Amino acid sequence: MISFDPDHLQTLVAFAETGSLSQAARVIGRTASAVTTQMQLLEQRAGTPLLAVAGRKRVLTPAGETLLRHARLILAAHSEAMADLAGRTIAEPIRLGLTEDFAENELHRILAIFAADHPQSRLDLRVGRSTEILTAMRDGQLDVVLASRNFDGGREIATLTEPLRWFVGADFRLPRGEDVPLALLDAPCTSRSSALKVLETSGHRFRIAASSPSLAGVRASVRANLAVTARVARWSGPDIRFAGPELDLPPLPPASYSIRLRDPDLKPARQLADVMINCLAAEPLLQGSVA
Repeated sequence: MISFDPDHLQTLVAFAETGSLSQAARVIGRTASAVTTQMQLLEQRAGTPLLAVAGRKRVLTPAGETLLRHARLILAAHSEAMADLAGRTIAEPIRLGLTEDFAENELHRILAIFAADHPQSRLDLRVGRSTEILTAMRDGQLDVVLASRNFDGGREIATLTEPLRWFVGADFRLPRGEDVPLALLDAPCTSRSSALKVLETSGHRFRIAASSPSLAGVRASVRANLAVTARVARWSGPDIRFAGPELDLPPLPPASYSIRLRDPDLKPARQLADVMINCLAAEPLLQGSVA
């Protein structure tokens, strides 16, 4: 019978949450070579590749996605079994939701710092659009949220202002006189609204070249040099660069985000929010206001 080492499954989960083997190594406290070895052993046990090369990154294969779902269940059951044998109860999970802009580049740092001080804690993570995660908070499904201030939900405890920038693919070119092709998230979206407004106000001609419900679709369109997009500055990544002055694009207004709590008196959630405030250099509010 095939069995999987829980340590190897934990490595798979860490890779899925951070997006790279090197970042996964930091989260689980292993060397990069040890993590690579663990993934190779896991693939041997699975009998099929779990990772594939996509540009300069590695991504989960369909088999890897399938095993990831089982890995989360196996690890949860493993934790419950250990707690039962020790005569302890499982702590309630801290449910964190945040937008894709921050999840791609900041989430691994937040999790690593929080886990170092709270090694027994359990986190349930949800990455999505501001409207989705704030709806989940209003429905009682999330405890801590990082989302746009333009949408309602939860109690604000800190705010941060992020510069919006124009992004293009590494080899993007726009012939003189052509309309600016845009890749945008479907409405409602703060960055989408800002991009359309400044282009209309400045008299730039544009067209929607690609629209997607997720940032994965927007990123793929930009990396393929099909279009320009407007996102927060920290959204940069492989094969994507800031648009240069040759495109003569108008400046964008900053975007406002906030860290919110469903229940400010829930101590573990507040501790996680404090880590987020420090990592993101957010500005704490003296008194939380209902957003």
